Amino acid sequence: MFGVIGIILSLILLMYLAYKGITVLILAPVLALFAALMSSIGGQGVPLMATFTEVFMKSLAGYVKSYFPIFLLGAIFGKVMDDSGAAKAISHTIAKKLGKDKAIIAVVLSCAILTYGGVSLFVVAFAVYPIAVALFREANIPKRLIPGSIALGAFTFTMTALPGTPQIQNAIPMPFFGTNGYAAPILGIAAGIVMGGGGLAWLTYRAKKAAAAGEGYGNHEKDKIIEFDESQLPSFIAAMTPILLVLVINFILSRYVFIAGKYNGEYLTQAPYNTSLSSVSGTWSLIIALIISIIVAIVINYKRFKEVKKCVNDGAIGSLLAILNTASEVGYGNVIQTLAAFEIVKMAILGISSNPIISEALSVNILAGITGSASGGMSIALGTLGKTYYDIALQQGINPQVLHRIATLACGGLDTLPHNGAVITLLGICGLTHKESYLDIGMVSVIIPIAGTIIAIILAIMGVV
Repeated sequence: MFGVIGIILSLILLMYLAYKGITVLILAPVLALFAALMSSIGGQGVPLMATFTEVFMKSLAGYVKSYFPIFLLGAIFGKVMDDSGAAKAISHTIAKKLGKDKAIIAVVLSCAILTYGGVSLFVVAFAVYPIAVALFREANIPKRLIPGSIALGAFTFTMTALPGTPQIQNAIPMPFFGTNGYAAPILGIAAGIVMGGGGLAWLTYRAKKAAAAGEGYGNHEKDKIIEFDESQLPSFIAAMTPILLVLVINFILSRYVFIAGKYNGEYLTQAPYNTSLSSVSGTWSLIIALIISIIVAIVINYKRFKEVKKCVNDGAIGSLLAILNTASEVGYGNVIQTLAAFEIVKMAILGISSNPIISEALSVNILAGITGSASGGMSIALGTLGKTYYDIALQQGINPQVLHRIATLACGGLDTLPHNGAVITLLGICGLTHKESYLDIGMVSVIIPIAGTIIAIILAIMGVV
């Protein structure tokens, strides 16, 4: 009993203390050992130091080994797109073409193109915000709707639903299920339509309601707008080229090159590799696509950089905190998994439904909400229950691609509760509060994505992939 209480209490403390601003780098090991200590009180007798060094740290290191290249290259790519002006060029061109009467759509579409192309959502928020302010002010749409518009384009369908997205949330399930980034495309597209269409409908409704009430952009004298010289930005085609390369190269490699029968990966099953082609092909494809796209982006925009070396270095250094935060949460999850009391929790989760699709969706979503992290919650859920779901799915004749897509969709629901780091950062960039803007953020990034996931689950149960 003490063990179960320890697990539940540690999860509650993880959510509460993370919301209070304490870094996960400290919280994850401390709360993992707290749960282990509670299990010891309950009679299991867990050695704390061995648990820390041989379970927590080993799991953390394993996660870094698997995903660091993607975090690293993704951060560098985002920084290159930002410093070169390519991100601003894309959002500025879209905004100019659509016009002020389509301000919300312009912001959402700008964010969507950038994140679907692999640019970090944080870079996207910084790049699009100045353009969003100009558009919303000219269209006299309340500024409080800007965070919701950015969240819709950056935190939802391009992060989890659309097949091929290079965001880390779409990469995490690949080694667990032997899939690639284009897994279950029909489910992803269907859920993406619900998220994108539903989110736009909500924001448009809110804008019309505000206009009917006589509410305009508002008085925001402290707006911090960074001016940019349009003449110094790359052309739209030059800016889009690296993004298109990420998607096209990733697709070709994962679907036509690194597949059994065309690529001889038999050596992978032998020492020192001891893996399989299906476990690494998706990761390899994305790594190569990002490397080529980074090089092309630098070559095309070389004269626009103040210093290429600094740009690449800053991107690389910026990736460290992101991966260590997530890896720490994985270490936490693996400690919890070793505790005897977790078997009770595990059976409770699996007992929710005999269908692994439903059980997976619930476990991923709940853990993403508790940790305030889509990637962290999914990593914990799949790290502890991924193999179980995979085995049950094979027994029931369920395509592993379905497990991949449902996991990615589910992680993008409760993750953006008010304590989520991306939400807090977005509101900080916009200079707004939870009270002013969270209702819209919550609707477009929590409620509607959960509805999209439910639609995908229904289609999956019907046999659609």
